[in-house]
Amino acid sequence: VFGKDITLILILSNLSSDRKTVKVDMSASTVLYTRRTVAEILKANTSVDLGPKQGKHIRLKIPYSYYGKYLTTDKRIQVTALCEVLHTRGVKLLVEKTIILEDTNIIIKLPRRIVVNKAVTLEISYANPLPEPVSRCVLLVTLMNQQVKINLARLAARERSKIYFEFTPRRPGPLQLQVDFSCDKFSHVKGFVTIAVAPA
Repeated sequence: VFGKDITLILILSNLSSDRKTVKVDMSASTVLYTRRTVAEILKANTSVDLGPKQGKHIRLKIPYSYYGKYLTTDKRIQVTALCEVLHTRGVKLLVEKTIILEDTNIIIKLPRRIVVNKAVTLEISYANPLPEPVSRCVLLVTLMNQQVKINLARLAARERSKIYFEFTPRRPGPLQLQVDFSCDKFSHVKGFVTIAVAPA
């Protein structure tokens, strides 16, 4: 989840009946959805001795403080591990994983029944998932082809807050509500919901 430390586990297994030593070079970078690298955020290497038919786990931790300021709106981190079996000819294995960090920041609560030409109040809750405070918080609410910009108070570390948003639907049928939350430390955290408007 965005704002939390990331823990990964690489599992190495020796399927042979000989003892093996494996050198592992690991790296992590923030990337765009096109896989283009934005910034390298972690580099680590280790060697592992594996007995016959033995398996071992290597744990890799990426703290939020390493990736936070380099993350783009794609919220992607590419992790690679190059594993080389020592004392053998050119036995190498490259393992890659792309992590897409989830947002759990926006929650939109609707009344049970929404009727045309009757005022509706929605609850929109938003959160700061980071271990540090954020300021310059802005919520953009898009509904019925109109956009409303709401300036919000700063949020403490891991704080959740909420606002109430009132509108009156003018026609029955589905309506799309989109919420976009930005602040000084991250931007464009989105939430959306389809509102079913009943006839009067």
